[in-house]
Amino acid sequence: MIGRPSVGPVLSSHRGCPIRSVRVRLPEQRGELLARREDGVDLHHLVWRLGPGWRVCSSAVLGGGIGPREWILNAQVPGGYPRLDPDRHLAEIAAAERLTGPGAGLMTAADVTAYAAATDGDATATATCGLGVRGWAAAPGGDTGEPPRPGTVNIVVTLPVALSDAALVNAVATATEAKVQALLDAGLDCSGTPTDAVCVAAPSPGTAPGEPFAGPRSRWGARLARAVHAAVLEGALRQR
Repeated sequence: MIGRPSVGPVLSSHRGCPIRSVRVRLPEQRGELLARREDGVDLHHLVWRLGPGWRVCSSAVLGGGIGPREWILNAQVPGGYPRLDPDRHLAEIAAAERLTGPGAGLMTAADVTAYAAATDGDATATATCGLGVRGWAAAPGGDTGEPPRPGTVNIVVTLPVALSDAALVNAVATATEAKVQALLDAGLDCSGTPTDAVCVAAPSPGTAPGEPFAGPRSRWGARLARAVHAAVLEGALRQR
């Protein structure tokens, strides 16, 4: 995988539709699109079964931060989400899928079946875009004290190379920069939603320190940025 020349992002996207098969392989990544039924509502979630030997840096509501993670879950919930324990809810969904060990869980009211994925030089990004509640990060008076509504742009990135701690944090920043660029390129007057989340997964460094940089002009940061931009742009264009 490592060393394949980068020829620009390869997009793969799916528009929302009822899914009868509960297991659909996502393109060129370790993920599954799965179906479930909650309180009489058909919902979907994406699962990355990473297994041991991976680290994730994320802002996820469940398992956020930096550390070993064996799976990532991006779960769709109904609009007007009523629960006040999203971390427990995500843990319940993970348990139902027999996901074991530490993991990271994200949540969105967006149609998860309408995910968009892009790959650039073995950096893969998957985005689910719910932009009904959007705005600018530095909007005046933005802190209302109320729980934000779950619209959410969720981004999951997988890389084939180990990153240092600093590079993992740098990768999240790079993914966020690319997300904002994509939203502007889609003609949307916003930097995101109040509940956006990012996960970056990479192999554990082992005895080696891992790649030291993941900024937009580094080798893997540039690939990550192009993949995220392509995936978010595809998802955002549907929100116009």
